[in-house]
Amino acid sequence: MNMAHWLSRTAATKADRPALFLGDALVATYGAFNRAALGLAGALRAAGIAPGDRVAMFMKNCPEYLIAFYGIWAAGAVVVPINAKLHPKEAAWIMENAGVKLCFVTPGLGADLDGETSVERVDALSGGFQDLCAGDPMPVAMRAPDDLAWLFYTSGTTGRPKGVRITHAMLMATSLSFLADADDVKPEDAAYYMAPMSHGAGIYAPIHILKGARHICPPGGGFDEAALLETAARQGPLSMFMAPTMVRRFTDVAKAAGQRGTGIKTIVYGGGPMYLADIVEAVDWFGPIFVQIYGQGECPMAITALSREDVADRAHPRWKQRLASVGRAQSVVEVRIGDETGNAMAPGEVGEIMVRGYPVMPGYWQNPQATEKTLVNGWLMTGDMGLLDEDGYLTLRDRSKDVIISGGTNIYPREVEEALLTHAQVHEVSVVGRKNADWGEDVVAFVVAAPGNPPSEAELDAHCLAQIARFKRPKAYYWITELPKNNYGKVLKRNLRDQLEEMGK
Repeated sequence: MNMAHWLSRTAATKADRPALFLGDALVATYGAFNRAALGLAGALRAAGIAPGDRVAMFMKNCPEYLIAFYGIWAAGAVVVPINAKLHPKEAAWIMENAGVKLCFVTPGLGADLDGETSVERVDALSGGFQDLCAGDPMPVAMRAPDDLAWLFYTSGTTGRPKGVRITHAMLMATSLSFLADADDVKPEDAAYYMAPMSHGAGIYAPIHILKGARHICPPGGGFDEAALLETAARQGPLSMFMAPTMVRRFTDVAKAAGQRGTGIKTIVYGGGPMYLADIVEAVDWFGPIFVQIYGQGECPMAITALSREDVADRAHPRWKQRLASVGRAQSVVEVRIGDETGNAMAPGEVGEIMVRGYPVMPGYWQNPQATEKTLVNGWLMTGDMGLLDEDGYLTLRDRSKDVIISGGTNIYPREVEEALLTHAQVHEVSVVGRKNADWGEDVVAFVVAAPGNPPSEAELDAHCLAQIARFKRPKAYYWITELPKNNYGKVLKRNLRDQLEEMGK
């Protein structure tokens, strides 16, 4: 079944319901949204876009993003969303690798592609786009469950990004699992799009469309903490996706303003490590509005979930351990901790996180070698290290490549980072391994200090020794003004290791 059927079904019975907003301004009802998508589908088909063809979207968040998304799907084509913050050369490489036939852009981004690609571009905020949407509509193209719907390119922190093949069935499984394991969606709700719609925020659009909820894009097109507080008070209840770094920033701004987030129903957080101290502070300030998910592009948003009840619980004897976890397996997957050969490990033992189920990709785009390495005997080898407790709660340690091996002993950077972040004068921290001729690697920490007097190395040493074993404490501290991050808020540890190389460390 084609995901575009969900929009047509909602529009059939709720045509007058408000659907798309730019800030406070209504852009389209569900009837108008569906008509525009089907008109665009007809125009695409007339232009030679056939089922299975790839169409790129190099766009900032805007209501037209969803119209283009569903128009492409309705035509039977494949969406290739590209993060608007990527360099034009990176965007052009993705388009070439995917073999796209057309690219929708927003003002500025299209001009940036001049000289980088010969792919035809259409400005989604132009009159030309509106003319396409006003053309003769076509019925939603029939697609099989295993047909490609979304070609998602990984962030490429270790090299060229790989294209993850996401099918219509995968998106349906992820969407329905959201209802079962993360949150309910009501018609009066609104999805608020601050995080890039090319990634997790966009993955959650279909379930809000199926339920007839509103979709609000902030006029600025990005993450604005003050605008979120104001919009939530006027247009709530709002639900949204945030990376952990966004939660940290939002908490800081809201506390400084003395605002508790009135009108915010749910913040789903994921996409990187959420430190215990940060989520405790956020829940203490905003209340039980947080849900955590853990997923990868290869199993989008659908490996585990930590419910709002678990996130807010302070009565359970192991509430801190559960809050530091990423929750339990979602309804549509199995999760296992495996050893080097993929054999299941006992509760409490650290190994590689493995997952199988309906949302797991069938493989990478035109990359059989990477597919063979990542999909083993039906299991997705995530490359993440973690452990399951006896109740099924999954706790992440680190990416396998980030584990520090010192003197033959594994040290997990996140454990050290968690300890350092409990110091009042540490705002952010990232721990990496530094080459050591005798021990293999040393533990070192890059620290962003909180405003005020930064702590001394001796203070941080004492703070670590009060919480973790001596061999795990950093052997050196490097003070920096900000941590290097990619477009999605993930810390680029590779860049920190490069800095060590440049310093001769």
